Amino acid sequence: MINLAILISGRGSNMKSILQAHKSGELEGINEIIVVSNKVDAPGLEVAKKEFGANTIIIRPGESKQEFENNLIHELQYNNFLKNDGLICLAGFMRILSPEFVNLYKNRIVNIHPSLLPSFKGLNAQKQALLAGVKVTGCTVHLVDVGIDSGPIILQKCVPVFDTDTEVTLSQRILIEEHKIYVKALKLLATNKLVIKENRVFQI
Repeated sequence: MINLAILISGRGSNMKSILQAHKSGELEGINEIIVVSNKVDAPGLEVAKKEFGANTIIIRPGESKQEFENNLIHELQYNNFLKNDGLICLAGFMRILSPEFVNLYKNRIVNIHPSLLPSFKGLNAQKQALLAGVKVTGCTVHLVDVGIDSGPIILQKCVPVFDTDTEVTLSQRILIEEHKIYVKALKLLATNKLVIKENRVFQI
């Protein structure tokens, strides 16, 4: 059993689906979960506390990225998060982690992106998909490396793009699939069902 730290900055939609899966027993291999926000007023904090009784932590941005990340590392260690057998889950976390932090927790940081990577990296992926005129997009769960949305891919799910879609409607349908594959990917990681070879991830 390992501990999971969920990092949020906003409403925490994916955070909620993960906490629900853990509460119902669907998310095997996870022991304790902490929710960490870099924003005092992140709506996800109330959801985590009131609906799930989760331990929540606020880490203010501070004067530098190094100061923030040092405080984050301290909180992780205080909550028995070990870098070799814990997981960090980014769920709408609106900060870019430094290469030093990413390398410290190499292959232990997970993110979800609303496109079929490597297509449409960065912000506004759904808008990028619509502007490109693609007929299929989706979402990707991947390990975080020092690049932007470039780490090894764990799971992907396709979502069709309809002629009538707007950025809002497409985002809503992608989010439904995000909730499903994020939980599945975390379960695979927590139960040691994945092998990472260079930039590829294999299920065993």
